[in-house]
Amino acid sequence: MAEHTMSSITIQAGPAQVMEVIADFARYPEWTDEVKQADILATDAQGRAEQVRLVLDAGAIKDDHTLAYTWTGADQVSWSLVKSQMLRTLDGSYSLEPEDGGAATKVTYRLTVDVKIPMLGMIKRKAEKVIIDRALAGLKKRVEQN
Repeated sequence: MAEHTMSSITIQAGPAQVMEVIADFARYPEWTDEVKQADILATDAQGRAEQVRLVLDAGAIKDDHTLAYTWTGADQVSWSLVKSQMLRTLDGSYSLEPEDGGAATKVTYRLTVDVKIPMLGMIKRKAEKVIIDRALAGLKKRVEQN
């Protein structure tokens, strides 16, 4: 099993409000610096994204990739890589847990990344950690400002 990186943050909003921001892919470029474009390619019967194309520009890493999303209830979403120019693997998930009687949400982000170019495992884990920390900080700021 591949190693993954994981981190959590508490957001001062209920799980439904947090998941609403996570599921709104079209607005990712507004709060995620690395995402320049997000296009929903397919949706499920509930109207949730099943496949999303993301154009990323994270400085040294620029990529155009497609992810497949799986929604588990109202409190978890996971994704896996369908195709990419630079990545071999991009698997991740957001899990939400209500806190403070539902007034806050603990968000846990898990991520596994493998690039097509050779890279030391330690450097990959550090890159994963940076991606996760930026995503969680951006998510927190976006949810709490609304």
